[in-house]
Amino acid sequence: MLLKPVYQRILLKISGEALAGGTGFGIMPNVIRGLAAELKEITDMGVQTAMVIGGGNIFRGIRADDYGLDRVSADHIGMLATLMNSMAFRGALLNHGVPAVVLSAIPIGAMVEPYNAEKAVGYLDEGKVVVMAAGTGNPFFTTDTAAALRALEVRADALFKGTKVDGIYDSDPVTNPAARRFNRLTYDQALRLNLKVMDTTAISLAKDGDLRVVVFDLTTPGNLVKIITGSDIGTVVRREESD
Repeated sequence: MLLKPVYQRILLKISGEALAGGTGFGIMPNVIRGLAAELKEITDMGVQTAMVIGGGNIFRGIRADDYGLDRVSADHIGMLATLMNSMAFRGALLNHGVPAVVLSAIPIGAMVEPYNAEKAVGYLDEGKVVVMAAGTGNPFFTTDTAAALRALEVRADALFKGTKVDGIYDSDPVTNPAARRFNRLTYDQALRLNLKVMDTTAISLAKDGDLRVVVFDLTTPGNLVKIITGSDIGTVVRREESD
């Protein structure tokens, strides 16, 4: 039986570290091929898909002091790292027969197109995966914040954040076996508990725009497709009166 999606347009946020697999650095070909295959499944269902990919597998701007850099310079380098990841992932998508385009918040000349929301929506309507690179184009903002902002700009039904764990916990489940997982959270609860699954600016943006956020385990093959077709996987952050 052909599964039907319950979302028509989504934004998928993944970390740069996710592309590195277990190595912690760089881009693992088998990882991006596997993720691209999952994206093909959901785009074949007709789901319009935008993406924001972090750059932590190459460079983390927040660690500016480690490199003897000022924060602005470090964040600009981090933005370029997201561009590298985005271009690599576009290549993997194209190899799977998925039309894709990279739009950059920082003008990069001949390599990729500059980002604007109207252009992004046009490409989504054409059935292309739109990979949004270089964060917001401004220092001091994380790629989580960029993901929330871009999701609102293109009027996505939900923001999906792929992580290494199966949802949001009250503490780190890796170090605390007794950590409790939440199935549902309101924006206010997520902010008050300071759960750190997303930064407060990103959650506040989601709250202001009534953007549903779904945090799920990206490392388990098939999870993205299951969520898109209605399975109750991960943690949903939404308004209190939402279902």
